[in-house]
Amino acid sequence: MSAERAANFCPRCGHALEWRERFGRMRPVCPGCGYTLFFEPKVAVVAFITDDDRVLLIQRANPPAQGLWALPAGFVDCDEDPKLAVVREACEETGLVVEVDSLMDLLHRPDEDGLADIVIAYRCHVTGGSLCAAADADAVGWFPCDALPDIGLATTQRLIEMWRDGNG
Repeated sequence: MSAERAANFCPRCGHALEWRERFGRMRPVCPGCGYTLFFEPKVAVVAFITDDDRVLLIQRANPPAQGLWALPAGFVDCDEDPKLAVVREACEETGLVVEVDSLMDLLHRPDEDGLADIVIAYRCHVTGGSLCAAADADAVGWFPCDALPDIGLATTQRLIEMWRDGNG
C-alpha cells in the first residue's frame, strides 16, 4: 500500500486500524467497531485534442514528468462528471474551451509514477478560448505527429500511438 493510501485510525470511532483479510484481500479494519476501510480510486481525465495531423500538448510544470510534454489532464473531483472535468482541465491548462467528441480509452494505472488509478481519455475539439499555458503547464503547443517533443507520461505515449495507428 502506498503512502497516499495509508490510514492509521478508524474514521468512525478513532481506534487504531489493523490490516486484516476482508472481502478477499488485506484491508484496514477497526478492531474496536469492526469498520472496514475501502480506499477510493483516484480518477483522472485526459483531453486528446487534434487539429488535422497535429496534437495539443502541454509542458508539465509539476511532477510527475516535470518539464516533459503530455496531453492536458487532471483529476476528477468526487462530485464531478468526468466529461465536465476534462473540459475544465483542458481550459485550465491550455486556455482553450473544448467539447467532448467521444471516449478514446479507459486505462488502469498507466503511469508508474502517476497518481491516478483510473484514467479516462476523451477525444475533444476546440470551440473557443485563446491558447496559453496556465495552471499546471509551463508551455502549450500544437505538434505534428512526426515532430513530437519529449513525452513524459506513458498515457500520452499510448494515446498518441493509438492516434498514429488510426485507432484513436
